[in-house]
Amino acid sequence: MGVPWTGSSDGGAAKVRGKFITLEGVDGAGKSTHLDWIAERIEAAGKKVVVTREPGGTPLGEELRKLLLAQPMHLETETLLMFAARREHLEQVILPALAAGTWVLSDRFTDATFAYQGGGRGLDLARIEILENWVHKGLQPDLTLVFDLTVEEAKRRRQLATAAPDRFEQEDLDFFGRVRSVYQARAARYPQRMRLIEASRAIPEIRQSLEEIVASICQ
Repeated sequence: MGVPWTGSSDGGAAKVRGKFITLEGVDGAGKSTHLDWIAERIEAAGKKVVVTREPGGTPLGEELRKLLLAQPMHLETETLLMFAARREHLEQVILPALAAGTWVLSDRFTDATFAYQGGGRGLDLARIEILENWVHKGLQPDLTLVFDLTVEEAKRRRQLATAAPDRFEQEDLDFFGRVRSVYQARAARYPQRMRLIEASRAIPEIRQSLEEIVASICQ
């Protein structure tokens, strides 16, 4: 990621791979509030960017998203469907964009599976790691912004935002507490790519922090 790509074998000019940025956090932490704004800042730095989401991002992924957000299912089924949607997302959107030098900004990626299916639902994290290594073979985001917020405040925001919560948004505070804990633990484990964003602040304050982070990666 972020290193020269040799291009095609027909002698074409070398390209530089695009960068892969992901946004994470518990439902209600404010990711979607800042997604398009971050994309605008990247474009202002002269980079082409694709904005996408997980689960979803492709026609098949969006169909799987509908099932995952609405249909009760076994935890292992849920996790496998998440990675099935991700494999298609990588093949159809993420990898081609990065290879073409386009930046990718995604609302969630595999950190969300560790947090939600692992932390929230209790699936053994080692099993998620096996799927991670199989599906994207060492590919990781260049930068992950984790919007961190108390579960009580996140719940208040969710209640204000939607009258029809999906089956994840309907989970209790204990569930979201476990999700948040895994995000925090992963941010501590991978500080080189994961940055915790204090999401309880006013939007202008948050964006000042984001501006500095985005500017540093756009150099």
